[in-house]
Amino acid sequence: MTLQIDAARNIAHVLTEALPYIQRYRGKTIVIKYGGNAMVDQTLKQGFARDIVLLKLVGINPVVVHGGGPQIGALLQRLGKTSEFVQGMRVTDSETMDVVEMVLGGLVNKEIVNLINRHGGSAVGLTGKDGDLIHARKLVVERNEPELEAPEIIDLGHVGEVESIDVGVVNMLVNGDFIPVIAPIGVGADGYSYNINADLVAGKVAEILKAEKLMLLTNTTGLLDAEGGLIKDIEAGRVDALIGQGVIQGGMLPKVRCALDAVHGGVATAHILDGRVEHAVMLDLFTDEGVGTLIRRR
Repeated sequence: MTLQIDAARNIAHVLTEALPYIQRYRGKTIVIKYGGNAMVDQTLKQGFARDIVLLKLVGINPVVVHGGGPQIGALLQRLGKTSEFVQGMRVTDSETMDVVEMVLGGLVNKEIVNLINRHGGSAVGLTGKDGDLIHARKLVVERNEPELEAPEIIDLGHVGEVESIDVGVVNMLVNGDFIPVIAPIGVGADGYSYNINADLVAGKVAEILKAEKLMLLTNTTGLLDAEGGLIKDIEAGRVDALIGQGVIQGGMLPKVRCALDAVHGGVATAHILDGRVEHAVMLDLFTDEGVGTLIRRR
C-alpha cells in the first residue's frame, strides 16, 4: 500500500510541476517536425501519438509535419529502383515522385493520423496539395569545383523548396479542434508535384502561423559545442558564429538554418530535440531540463 501511495504522490507531483507550463502554452500553436527514430521505433511512435493527444487535450495546438525518407527508400528498393542522392537530397524523377506521394501522402501520413486517433485524438492528414497549402518551386542545386569554368547546375528532378504557404486549411482544422498532420509535398506553378525537405516545411509553417515553438525531432542529442558538449540554450547570433567557426556543420546545418529562419521570422523559440528519447516533446515542453537545444532570438 505504501508503494502505491508513493507512486500516486509522484504522479501528482509531476502533474503539479507541469501546471505552469500548461498555463504558459495554453492556446498557443506548436509546430513539430516528426522524423528519425521516433517514426520507426514502435515504443517511440506510440509515445509520440499519446503526447500529441495530451497537448491538444490541455489546450495547446500541435501541428505535425512529418518526413519519411527511410520508408521511401525501402519501397523503392522493393520495386527494384536504386536511390540516388546528391548533397543529401534524393534525385526524384517522375516515377520516384509517384512513390514519394504514395509513401508520404498515403502510407506514412495515414499511419500517423491513425496512431493519434487511436489514442483519442482527432487528426486529419494533409499534403501541400490540400487546400492549396504549399506552393513549391523547383530546387536549383549548383556544384562548384575548381576544375569547372562555371558552376554546374544539377537537376534533381521533382525536388522543391517552399515558395509560399497558405495556412487557411490548417487554421480551419486547428480552430475545429483537429490536429493537422502534414506531408511535405508541394505543387509548383507548372502543375508538377515536388518533394520538399520536411524541416523546411515545418519551419515555414511555424513562421506563417506565428507559432510559439518549432520542435525538430532528430537522431542526435542536439547542438554540440567545440568540445562535444550539449548546448542547452543558445541565442541565434551565437549559432551564426558557431556555423562560421565550423563547429556546426554537415547534416546538422540544414536543420539549424531552418530553426534560425523560423526564429528570425517570428517564431518565439526553436528546439532541436533528441527524438530517440521517449516522450521528448513532453519533456521539452513541461520540464526545465529538456532533451535538446533551445534556440532563441536573444
